[in-house]
Amino acid sequence: MSEIKDKMVERFMEYVSFDTQSIDDATCVPTSEGQFVFARYLEQKLKDMGLEDVLLDDKGYLYATLPANCDAELPVIGFIAHLDTSPDMSGKDVKPRLVQNYDGNDIVLDAAEGIVLTTAAFPEVKEYVGHDLIVTDGHTLLGADDKAGIAEIVSAVEYLQAHPEIKHGKVRIAFNPDEEIGRGAHNFNVPLFGCDWAYTVDGSCEGEIEFENFNAAGATFNIQGCNVHPGYAKGKMLNALRVATALVEAIPSEQSPECTEGYEGFYHLMGINGGVDSASVSYIIRDHSKELFDERMKFMEKVADDINSRYGEGVVTLDLKVQYRNMREMVEPKMYIIDLVKSAMEQAGVQPKVKPIRGGTDGAQLSFMGLPCPNLFAGGINFHSRYEFVSVQVMEKSVMTIVKIIEGVVNQKI
Repeated sequence: MSEIKDKMVERFMEYVSFDTQSIDDATCVPTSEGQFVFARYLEQKLKDMGLEDVLLDDKGYLYATLPANCDAELPVIGFIAHLDTSPDMSGKDVKPRLVQNYDGNDIVLDAAEGIVLTTAAFPEVKEYVGHDLIVTDGHTLLGADDKAGIAEIVSAVEYLQAHPEIKHGKVRIAFNPDEEIGRGAHNFNVPLFGCDWAYTVDGSCEGEIEFENFNAAGATFNIQGCNVHPGYAKGKMLNALRVATALVEAIPSEQSPECTEGYEGFYHLMGINGGVDSASVSYIIRDHSKELFDERMKFMEKVADDINSRYGEGVVTLDLKVQYRNMREMVEPKMYIIDLVKSAMEQAGVQPKVKPIRGGTDGAQLSFMGLPCPNLFAGGINFHSRYEFVSVQVMEKSVMTIVKIIEGVVNQKI
């Protein structure tokens, strides 16, 4: 893979120069013009590479095809990454820097302002001693989430083009907007993509394979109080904020994100808004188990009923909406697509690490849209942060994993 290492790094450095933050409260698609600018740039680059069926639609979704180079009847597989970066921190004027042969010490990002990626705060960085790390100057995120994924997919395609002796079927790639705000799959054209299955390349540490994610819902309790002058409030006032406090106390705090890990689900208090007359309390609900998730939904309904029994019928109304489901139920009937990845990783010198996602991905939504779509590692660490970094060596292994997956479809006669 050393033959494409320099080009891969150059490609990634160019990609992160594009400001592509998605905007949560925007109604247009994509939610920021920068995503369209980046998509147009990639569109031309894919055409220059000679890919077929290159299409950028009016919503910023970019599709392309690496045609088959053998006559065998093979499944069509796809690889997907997202164009946007998180709105949690600025992605404008990113200044990436290559730290060669990392020595295991703190990495100074900005000496003048004392911004340092310390091993005390981020001990995981010491796992990358000897690697070449790409970091920021400490004033923006890096954008490895998910421009590393885009660079790896494009680099894998380039590698296959340079090695026609590697036989493969038709491969589709797609780059979509607005993943970071949960809308990446909303306008994805699954029939146009035309794949039997696909992989998002949007994970973190080397070897990660994720095909289990949270079942997710949003719950908003709307509270109607009664506000009167506090000097004459006895027997009349119903303070919506006090009702909100009682409601929050009814939901177990030990089942919150800060107290859970792994497969454990939670109730996450997102906001309390309002005043004496009216208020709202918003939660997100997460659990990997469908049964436990359904129980959590019923529990929220019970909380609303109990509060109404205490304060009066109709004081609380509950708006409960499922956001996405665990993709496992869609992937499990086709576990050969996971076995294929494990084999590919082993051939690429990567130890497979199957782990659940404590969150959601575009792949979860796409899986329920008829496109089974597990998530693979891209190599970035400390996403959404000024301390984000990525290992060049891990990026190379991601590229080789993608190549071996594509090659494996032929060799394993799936």
